[in-house]
Order: sequence, then structure tokens, then C-alpha cells
Amino acid sequence: MQTPYGHLSYCSNIHPGEEWVAHFSVLQSSIPEIKAAVCPNEKMGIGLRLANQASIDLSEKSNFDEFKNWLEANDCYVFTMNGFPYGGFHNVVVKDQVHAPDWTTPERTNYTIRSFELLAKLLPNNLTEGGISTSPLSYRFWWKTPEALEEAKKIATKNIISVVEALIDLHTSTGKILHLDIEPEPDGILENSDEYIAWYKNYLLPMGIEQLSRKGFTSEKAVEGIKTHIQLCYDVCHFAVGFEAPQVVIDKLEIEGLKVGKIQISSALKVDFSSDTEEKLKVIAQYNEPTYLHQVVAQRKDGSCVKFQDLTEAIASFEENISSWRVHFHVPLFLENYGVLSSTQSDIVDTINVHKKVPFTNHLEIETYTWGVLPTEFQAPLNESIIREINWVKRLL
Repeated sequence: MQTPYGHLSYCSNIHPGEEWVAHFSVLQSSIPEIKAAVCPNEKMGIGLRLANQASIDLSEKSNFDEFKNWLEANDCYVFTMNGFPYGGFHNVVVKDQVHAPDWTTPERTNYTIRSFELLAKLLPNNLTEGGISTSPLSYRFWWKTPEALEEAKKIATKNIISVVEALIDLHTSTGKILHLDIEPEPDGILENSDEYIAWYKNYLLPMGIEQLSRKGFTSEKAVEGIKTHIQLCYDVCHFAVGFEAPQVVIDKLEIEGLKVGKIQISSALKVDFSSDTEEKLKVIAQYNEPTYLHQVVAQRKDGSCVKFQDLTEAIASFEENISSWRVHFHVPLFLENYGVLSSTQSDIVDTINVHKKVPFTNHLEIETYTWGVLPTEFQAPLNESIIREINWVKRLL
């Protein structure tokens, strides 16, 4: 829906369906109820997640026309998409495979370009801008040597520049400004704002200038095209896990002239070990589920940090000098406390306040996808939970 601070929706990766027929069926049964509760008298935006197979299915004219007609009939529209998970995301072990196939592969490149071709046709006539969020190149620990990691960065960057070329062509043919929104994540090749900016300056821009020059672009036009079509996905949970403050991140991006394509509004778990350590370790173990990666950044009492690839490792390696944890577990936004645990809800409030002061994107997408793996006391009917999250964010705005 349109708000004074941009278009707001929730990400449909919360719903299962790797094939389009299955995913569309869930949208048809869920969206009308949610819309009636959160924006009965205005259009509802949808943050669409398409798995690779669903993107192939939706490219078929009959499927596309049916979906487009359904959107119009139900007063809905698509303005952003989530292109991070390529394949299975529900009822399977995802873990680090959420990055697979990564940006070193043609499969990732082709899937992303196909998704943009769909988004260009899905955007309503009154909207000229759309974005798709994606993996931060690859999973860091798949690359066992510095040389292998360096080569992965270069191959991934070259493939992303191929997407830039496709988006420039789509802009020429449709007039739509489409951007690929890179989403830094713990243990991705790009984990934080500093790594994103360093990659942008040291890899993306110089390689992009060289590659686009072969199509007749001057350096200035190449930089303009890259900065238009490659932007940042600001996932609040991810930056909170890394102890990054929103105003600091936005200021750094502004200095470099880099844009934010989307805010993914999400919350992480937070554990304060200044008291009741044993009880909190016992409670946090309930969140150590087998589906998703739950990376941990532990802060020591001296202010230094140590990182763990998953909760299992963090729990097994706990030391008395740890003062707090931030855990990559997308918990519901509207709760600040989870028994003896808490959340990074305040980071959402801070991010929205920074955005309200000087808006830095036009796309706001709620992304909580862990409802099915939460401890039972925090589970509720899914549509009811989505409605509660949207209304909570609307009050912030």
C-alpha cells in the first residue's frame, strides 16, 4: 500500500509453493483476508517471492495473464520481489543452501533476469520503479582459500554486470527503472555496509565501466547505469546482528553516492547475558531448529565481537566473558520480548525514524518467514500474524 514514506508490503516468501500454481493458490486464499484488514479501501502492494520454477511457470502467457487479472480484480499490485531464495524454502533443510546457486553461476543470473522481465510487466502503469533483492554474491565459507574467494567475487561481479546490461535494455524498452538490491547477510561474501561499499568501489564500478565500455558507454554513463540499477537491500535484522546503526550506514552510503532500493523490515533475537545466563542458554536452545541458518554475533565484555556460523556452534562455545548475542532469527516484529530473551525491535524503530526524517527508499517490505519454526507459544494463525505485523509498521509510519 502507498504510505507517506513509500510503498509497504510483506514478502510472500512466508508462503510455500516452489511451483507457481501452488504459490498462487496460497496468495489467492491469503491476500484478500489480509487486505480487508489492513487496507480495505486502497490498493495493496505485494512483495512477491518467486522460486526459480515459479518464475518459469509465470512466464507462460496463460499463467501471467491470469495473475495480472487477479491483481486488478483484487485491487493489488506488485512493486518489489525477493529473488534471494532460488529453490526450496519451506519444509526442507535450507541452511547455507539459501545462497545456491550463487552469483558465480549462470543459473542465478538467468533466474534474476527472468524475474526482472516479469516485474517490468507486473508494475502498474503509474509506477516506474521496481526492485528485486538478492544474495550477497555467495556464502563465504564455500570458498576455502583467499584466492578462491577472490575469484568468486570477480565471477559473481561479472554476472551481476550482465544483469545491469539487461536492466538498461529493459529501461530503454519499457521506461521502467529496475534495480537489483544486494542484501548483505552474516557469512555472505558481503556481510556488512563496509564490505558492500568496498565491493562496489573496488569490483563493481571498475569491472562495470570496462564491461559497459564495450557497448559504447562512457565511464560517466556506465557509473550512472550501475548506480541506478545496483542498490542496497537494507535488511534491518541483518544490520542489527552486525551491530550496525542505521544512521551510520545511510551516511556512509550517501558519501559514496550509493542508493538503497528497499528496506526489509525484520527483527533479530537478542540475548543479554548480564544475568540468568544458564536459563537464557536453555531458552535460546529452543530456537536452534534445523531449517534455517541462525548466525550469531557475540559481543564480549571488552566490546570485541566473535562470530558463529549457527546457533549450535555458539551454544557449544559459550564463554563467561560474553555479554550479549545477536542471533539471525527473523522473529515477529511486534514483540520486543520473548520471555527472558529480547529482540532488535528498537533497530526497526530507529531505521524507520531515520527514513522518516530523510526518506532514502520508496520500498518497504516486511520479512518474517520463521512462523512455522518458532516455539509454539509464539505461533498464531498465519494471516492473523501478518495482519498484526503490517498494522504495527503502519503505526510506526
